[in-house]
Amino acid sequence: MSNLYLLSLTIFTPLAGVLFILLTYALREDQEAAANSARWIALWASLATFVVSLFLWLDFDATKAGFQFIEKVEWISSLGIHYYVGIDGISLFFVLLSTFLTPICVLASWATIRNHVREYMIAFLALETFMIGVFCALDMVLFYIFFEAVLIPMFIIIGVWGGPRRVYASFKLFLYTLLGSVLMLLAMLAIYITAGTTSIPELMTYEFDRGLQIWLWLAFFASFAVKIPMWPVHTWLPDAHVEAPTAGSVILAGVLLKMGGYGFLRFSLPMFPLASDIFAPVVFLLSIIAVIYTSLVALAQEDMKKLIAYSSVAHMGFVTVGIFVANQQGVTGAIIQMLSHGIVSAALFLCVGVVYDRRHSRVIADYGGLVHRMPKYAAVFMIFMLASIGLPGTSGFVGELLVLLGAFKSNTWIAALIATGLILGAAYMLYLYRRIIFGLLKKDELLSIADLNKRELLVFTPLVLVVLWMGIYPTSFLEPMEISITKLLADYDYALASYEAAIPNNNMAFR
Repeated sequence: MSNLYLLSLTIFTPLAGVLFILLTYALREDQEAAANSARWIALWASLATFVVSLFLWLDFDATKAGFQFIEKVEWISSLGIHYYVGIDGISLFFVLLSTFLTPICVLASWATIRNHVREYMIAFLALETFMIGVFCALDMVLFYIFFEAVLIPMFIIIGVWGGPRRVYASFKLFLYTLLGSVLMLLAMLAIYITAGTTSIPELMTYEFDRGLQIWLWLAFFASFAVKIPMWPVHTWLPDAHVEAPTAGSVILAGVLLKMGGYGFLRFSLPMFPLASDIFAPVVFLLSIIAVIYTSLVALAQEDMKKLIAYSSVAHMGFVTVGIFVANQQGVTGAIIQMLSHGIVSAALFLCVGVVYDRRHSRVIADYGGLVHRMPKYAAVFMIFMLASIGLPGTSGFVGELLVLLGAFKSNTWIAALIATGLILGAAYMLYLYRRIIFGLLKKDELLSIADLNKRELLVFTPLVLVVLWMGIYPTSFLEPMEISITKLLADYDYALASYEAAIPNNNMAFR
């Protein structure tokens, strides 16, 4: 299969959908027909991309730690830059997450987006190509291009189809991310000058000077911390979620936030192991603050979207702890937590979108007693709410358990402090669910509210199945990534041991 350019086919199939949608501009005399055509093209293009990506999983060799499905073509020969793509056990499921959520976003937008439908679908398909490219890129320049290109369609989706403060939210997202990315670009230039290559696999084995590692790590951290996002550079996220259309929130929480965690795993740990060890206590402190503080802020929210947005920051605090404890359980748990959060948070935003489409309000106090009129909705919402708080048997439990085990092996206090996030998470999610679903149906506006229709059930069904699949049979996800994580950590520990042996009295900051 690798000879069939399967990875490039996965990356660029959405762009084929873009080309077909552009052809519908010939139907200008019939705008509704053109809009429907764009919807169907986007749906079939995204479904085709998902099917192609499944072959990556089916053909993936879980016994190999290195990159697979590699494609390398000379691009800018004078600088030694290549179109160089490949995936390992770490990046495989992020590709699948991207291709899985995109058709769901198209379906979720089917009836709600009525203006500029063709442009909207083009933006989502282009966004899918860029997201997949981020997780497949093995050339540093290619990674940066895809990483930054993601901002363009996301900026447009929020700025054009968002809420009343959409322009403010889109510019805030753009400026926050751009500032961190500029520092990352400068760091990449320093890496190229020092190492003489842009190949990520080669750079993962290159030994950078200790002093240079510190500066490079900080520059990359500036970009990835904003993207994940970490406290205190998280303030763009609630605004972006509140103003984004439902599908925009789905893809923002489901995939875009994971690029920060993926960046830590692909760059920070393998390329700058000494700096990662030195700054680990700082990451733990920021993560603990994020888990506790944003959970308390979520508990005080009256807007459903804001509550879920702040809960995302808290969940990502678990991820950063898991990554930087740098042991097998922690890193594995961080990846599973990212995948689980990608599904669960996406589903929760879709749940908000369902009632918003019916009543055009996200205020929690405007609801209550929906179980009497929307029993199917109440059942679906309950599954994702319980997954968010980590109920055993759901995807949320596996990731949080592994992160806590990894944190406990590293430092008991860290494990104890982030575990408070589990209690607070249960508090704000159960509080949200009780106020919306249970109680008496007192408001006249809710007496005629309709339950989930067939299209909405079609959207939620695969999300429910994946949440239960990950919770009941996590081995199918753990096995493909295990050997890649083992190699990453073995290289990381070897680098630290080599440095300690060379300078016996050095101050290894945390480990």
